[in-house]
Amino acid sequence: MLFGSAAWKAGDRDAFIGWDTEARKSNLFLLTNNTRFLILPWVRVKNLASHILGKVCARLNTDWIDKYGHPIHLIETFVEQNRFRGICYRAAGWTHVGATVGRSRNDRDQTLSVPVKDIYLYPLNKDYAGRLCQ
Repeated sequence: MLFGSAAWKAGDRDAFIGWDTEARKSNLFLLTNNTRFLILPWVRVKNLASHILGKVCARLNTDWIDKYGHPIHLIETFVEQNRFRGICYRAAGWTHVGATVGRSRNDRDQTLSVPVKDIYLYPLNKDYAGRLCQ
């Protein structure tokens, strides 16, 4: 598993959170992106992926505070629609909030075409939206 910076903009994520441009710019650091999650195809353990996600999500905020000195309130991930179904994220309690538009962070001229991805979010506290919209 690997976590990194949250996506700068993701329309469906931003609408789900309910933040405006200023709140997003100010509070984006309070999100993290599950950028990599790999269980090798020959590993066959029932519910392993959702179990790992649950364990990691339960301690991620504490570890983040220890490492970076500030909390995170929401985790995001992007799942390629044409390759995966996001079942382990759903099983672990993540919420599907929409999809990307097929652009990348490197597409400043809006000419690149990348696979459309489903957006899943996992809040780390009940008042995540209130905290992110401040």
